[in-house]
Amino acid sequence: MSEIENITIGTVLKRVRKSLKLSQEELAHRSSLDRTYISMLERNIKQPTITTIFLLAEALEMKPSAFVKLLEDEFEGHTIKRTTV
Repeated sequence: MSEIENITIGTVLKRVRKSLKLSQEELAHRSSLDRTYISMLERNIKQPTITTIFLLAEALEMKPSAFVKLLEDEFEGHTIKRTTV
């Protein structure tokens, strides 16, 4: 198992968006989010809140749990590196 520091949504978000033939602008419009924010999510610059995940899932015409399941599948076999401060 490889260790990762964060679960990021960029790869999954972009893959689902493109499978629906949506532009970042159209996804932004559907989710009431800014297009530049969608871009930052896809490039893993920003991390979404749970509210944002719900907005994105609705815009992608799927349940939030289905979106999270795609994330689970993407990161299967990885462990999250735990650090204490």
